[in-house]
Amino acid sequence: MRVTAIGLSLVALGLGGCASIVNETTQPLKLETRTAAGTTVAGAACKISNDYGSSTAKSGETTQVRRSSKDLDISCSHPDNPDAVARAISRANAGLAGNIIFGGGIGAIIDHNKGTAYTYPTWIQLVFGETLVFDRSDEKDGAPVQGRAPSAEKK
Repeated sequence: MRVTAIGLSLVALGLGGCASIVNETTQPLKLETRTAAGTTVAGAACKISNDYGSSTAKSGETTQVRRSSKDLDISCSHPDNPDAVARAISRANAGLAGNIIFGGGIGAIIDHNKGTAYTYPTWIQLVFGETLVFDRSDEKDGAPVQGRAPSAEKK
C-alpha cells in the first residue's frame, strides 16, 4: 500500500505544471480596430496591459500578450477617431483543469502563478468611440469574439 501511495505521489509531481508544459507564458492576440460604421482602420496605436506590465502594438497586426489570471486592458488611439477601449476577459484553459484532475494542487498553483493556466480571446475588434468587453468563452474558431458593453458582461 505504501509503494502505491509513493508511486501516485511521484506521478502527481511529474504531472505538476501541466499547463506550463502545454502553454507558453504568452499567447497571440489579433487586434483590429473599426469605426462605428464598421470600416476597418489599421495602424492605430494600441496599449495593452495586465498585472505583468504593458506593451504596445498596432491594430491590424497579431501581437503576443502575457498570459495572466487578470483581465487584459486595451486602449487604441488614432488621429481621425475617438479612442477605442476594451477589456479582454481571462479564462482558465484546459491545462488548469488537467492539473486539478491529474496533477493535484501543486501544478495548478504553479500554472496560476505563472499565468499559463489562462487564455485571453485570440481575435478582437475594438470600435472607435466605444468601450467593449471581449470574453474568451464567446470565442468561435475563425471569427472574432463579439464585444459587448461592460454592463452586458457575463459573470
